[in-house]
Amino acid sequence: MSFSRFPFTLLYSALLLSTLAQAQNLAAIVNPPPEAPAITQAAQSVLKAVNKRVPQLDTAGLLAQLKAQPKTVVIDVRSPAELNVSGYIDAPLFFNIDRGFLEYQIEARVLDKATPIVVYCGVSQRSPLAADTLIKLGYKNVKNYRDGFFNWKRAGLPIQQYDKVPDSFLYDLPQEIIPGVWSAIGATAPGTYENSGHNNNLSFVITEDGVLVVNAGDNILLAQSLHEEIKKRTKQPVKYVVLENSQGHAMLGSKYWKEQGATLIAHRDTAKEMEKTGHDALEVMRSRARDKAFKTEFVMPDKIYDDRLELKMGSWNLQILHLGSSHSHGDTMVWIPEKKLVIAGDTAFHIRMLPIFEDTDTAKWIETWDAFEALGAQIVIPGHVGGTAVAGCASGRAITWCICAPGWPRSSSGVARSTMPTRSISRPTCTCIRPTNSRAAMPGGCTGRWNSNRHA
Repeated sequence: MSFSRFPFTLLYSALLLSTLAQAQNLAAIVNPPPEAPAITQAAQSVLKAVNKRVPQLDTAGLLAQLKAQPKTVVIDVRSPAELNVSGYIDAPLFFNIDRGFLEYQIEARVLDKATPIVVYCGVSQRSPLAADTLIKLGYKNVKNYRDGFFNWKRAGLPIQQYDKVPDSFLYDLPQEIIPGVWSAIGATAPGTYENSGHNNNLSFVITEDGVLVVNAGDNILLAQSLHEEIKKRTKQPVKYVVLENSQGHAMLGSKYWKEQGATLIAHRDTAKEMEKTGHDALEVMRSRARDKAFKTEFVMPDKIYDDRLELKMGSWNLQILHLGSSHSHGDTMVWIPEKKLVIAGDTAFHIRMLPIFEDTDTAKWIETWDAFEALGAQIVIPGHVGGTAVAGCASGRAITWCICAPGWPRSSSGVARSTMPTRSISRPTCTCIRPTNSRAAMPGGCTGRWNSNRHA
């Protein structure tokens, strides 16, 4: 299994740690790590000889290199099964290449042999040998991370995990954004068997008159897991499930919610797209999810709306909105004006790269973003990854989005608040979508680069 990660992840916040905080983290490192298995004297001799000729980095050195050379490729040579259990270093450019396949796969992954590469494993027993192999293959800038993954994790530095809650089909448990509003944040990676298709945010609002859920989930088992978490937090029934769009991870769990008596809500364009592609999405999910697709069937929504639908649930005024075209057909959000909070669906992304499909109209997305900003939201739950700042790196219609690294002010629940960055906050690192044929310069206040309109 391999990944090529976009370089705006939680690693950025690690690189912004103060000197004191870094020193406190690094003090937790133990060498040799207690996880290291015993090896024979002959093996120790081989490792000792290899370590003498392979350049080495400790944890402070790796952090410094990733900051100074963000195009460094980080390679974990452990098996995918090991990563499933423990996670892996959250690096901007990351690959998992099993040590046994390194010689056969590396030249297809890293074409330029001058590329800076750092290799690691759990306890620096396999990675020195892997680094030595890369040097023999002609790679000119290779280092071994000698502290290993377990020390990185022990130091509290950022990692990614395939599944944060192994005993649930959810990738992660719901977290409370504000009182009554919760979101189970999905994996940054694509939907996989390991994360059970939970790679988008599954949110819900608990009112005195029932629960409203945003996104049905990728399959019935995932939907049921979300419902189990809801029932731990309230005795109120789920009355509505809002589908943010027609993608499988938003709607394929709908049958479960319908069986619970909930009303499925979707925009008219979403429903039309579901009619065309829903069964195909189901087959794609089944091929990936295998046994986790158990009893999942495609169903259509119950209630169709155009542009706006208002729901009064106890003291909560919930507005179901379609502000215009953005990521996909009928993009839907839930706006709670009294709370200044919006569950934005795929109109808003945070950290991860914007997925742009063949039928995504980026010019209209810009117009939709203008309307989105006009809501005046102070807290945003995006379609993917955790709560984000409404960054708006600059005004102007040349920008669809600015995806900014973490580090914004945080609420008491630990979720990043959606507030406009002030002058006192360091300028964010962004990637911006530029409309077709636009020659606009990078916006003032931003560092970063333009991304093309094509899906990267």
